[in-house]
Amino acid sequence: MTADDAATATAGDGDPPEPYGEFLDHVKRLTYVGDARQLLNWDQQVMMPEGGTPARAKQQSALSTLGHELLTDDDLAAWLDDLADADLSPQQQAVVREIRRKHERAVSVPDDLVSRISEATSNALPVWEQAREDADFDAFEDTLDELVALKREYAAAIDPDRDPYAVLFEEYEPYLGLDVAERILDELAAQLPDLIDDIAASEVTLAAPFEGTYEESDQRALVEDALDVLGYDWTRGRLDTSTHPFTSGTQFDARITTRFTPDDPLDGLGSTIHEFGHATYELGLPREAYGTPLGGSRDLAVHESQSRFWENHVGRSPAFWELFAPHVADHLGVQADPGALYEATNRVSPGPIRVEADELTYHLHIALRFEIERDLVRGDLDVAEVPAVWNEKMDEYLGLRPEDDAAGCLQDIHWSNGAFGYFPTYSLGSVLAAQLAAAMQEDLPLSEHVRDGEFDPVHDWLTERVHRHGCRYTTPDLVREATGEALTADHFLAYVTDKYGALYDL
Repeated sequence: MTADDAATATAGDGDPPEPYGEFLDHVKRLTYVGDARQLLNWDQQVMMPEGGTPARAKQQSALSTLGHELLTDDDLAAWLDDLADADLSPQQQAVVREIRRKHERAVSVPDDLVSRISEATSNALPVWEQAREDADFDAFEDTLDELVALKREYAAAIDPDRDPYAVLFEEYEPYLGLDVAERILDELAAQLPDLIDDIAASEVTLAAPFEGTYEESDQRALVEDALDVLGYDWTRGRLDTSTHPFTSGTQFDARITTRFTPDDPLDGLGSTIHEFGHATYELGLPREAYGTPLGGSRDLAVHESQSRFWENHVGRSPAFWELFAPHVADHLGVQADPGALYEATNRVSPGPIRVEADELTYHLHIALRFEIERDLVRGDLDVAEVPAVWNEKMDEYLGLRPEDDAAGCLQDIHWSNGAFGYFPTYSLGSVLAAQLAAAMQEDLPLSEHVRDGEFDPVHDWLTERVHRHGCRYTTPDLVREATGEALTADHFLAYVTDKYGALYDL
């Protein structure tokens, strides 16, 4: 977004209607409170001493309640009414649309419930971390039961007559609809297993150049090099470790976390490049519009498309390994040629851990989680049944059973955050990433730019098509604006069929 665009976003064509200025100031305060909560959450997962949880839960609860009060404020309701038929620019209309949607959901939810959810999720984090460390679901069961009950209550407050899971899904992707997510997930579930079976039957064995273990300090140096090569702005970010990798921030401060596995340096590298994708989206948002929806990221399908684009279409490409292979030799002492590293990055091998999964089996992990959390929220599955059902579905979809709860139903942080409805956006993001990559390749030679380490054109294309718009468009409109067509799984399915067909000589 240019400075002129930002001015239009605030002022419109000429002076905005009288209440718009006060309305926008209120919106900015709401955003700043939310960003402060996000920073406290980052600190809790990365820096906070272990004993800080009781105070942090109260702090998060207070900020959550304050944000809810700002979003349900009577003045905000009056301004939204006044602006309903006002002469607004397209950008101003988008701001009003986004805040109206959030306001209408929030006014249905009691302040007390917002406070209880916030405090419960803050308290849940260390319980989940300890349960995961001990591989003991029983230690987390009561906490998860409480969170499921609270989120059911939340969904019922918004709309007691609708599917509660659909209501919660809209927290993360409000414009695509659960029906679209289910259609795409069904397409992936229908077509990917045959490809995975063909790969399993193939006589091709891909390279595996990594043996033994690798020091965390060496792995960290490797991923820092990757961030340098890809163009991470260290003046507006940092790299830390956490139990579960994540990104937190704004266009002024987007922080990455990762984790390292001693015997699999590709795990830390892949998760870092994934989180870089999230961070570069945040850092590419228009600075002039910070505090408003026009300076905020679109919802999670779009956000995940950015991380999956960089992780898969860049980091898992032959061109990337032609560029990056020398760094692996420098930091890990692995003298493998680019082709071997490309093969190692793209081995298809079902495993129990989602964040370590290959591009194909990854979506079966998502299907498993989606089905379980949907049944939990709908009341069709008891929390106590989760480990057994998880293991059964893992066997059904991936042909294996996790060795314990840590490698099974405790591996993801999302439910401890109360984030029910989040998981489908990972598959939606992968589908959109392939669609964006296909559109990008019509405009610029992506592989050549990656091979030559010229990432500015890639950043510029994504900024022009996606980042600069913030939330001006709904997700379907943004997808069409960026790619020229509606969201479709066709590009993803064509991409993986061609790629893995060549790798495994299918």
